[in-house]
Amino acid sequence: MVFVTVGRDEDNGKEAELSARTGDVYKQTSYNTIGGVHTLGGTSFRGNYAGIGYTYDPTHDVFYAPQPYPSWTISAPNWTWTPPVPYPTDVGTPDAPKRYTWNESTKAWDLVA
Repeated sequence: MVFVTVGRDEDNGKEAELSARTGDVYKQTSYNTIGGVHTLGGTSFRGNYAGIGYTYDPTHDVFYAPQPYPSWTISAPNWTWTPPVPYPTDVGTPDAPKRYTWNESTKAWDLVA
């Protein structure tokens, strides 16, 4: 089983002792790691902060969010999901913003009225 620790090195202290005794794995995560970047300029840990429902990929030693749609793919090095069609660049104006939502049936972005 994989256990997640926040802000502590899993190779030191009680996590290492528990791991040696039980065979469980402890992995450090950081609230400030998003898309492979530490938002405060520190060291990023494992792609993304390990949220509820996230997947741990032991091959790449990263956490990533649940797949939002079947057509979206995960991409390294930021470990975020990418749609097959980029989000529209026409976002309107501050007085008349445009918002889009993903349509999995058509594999396209739909303008939300």
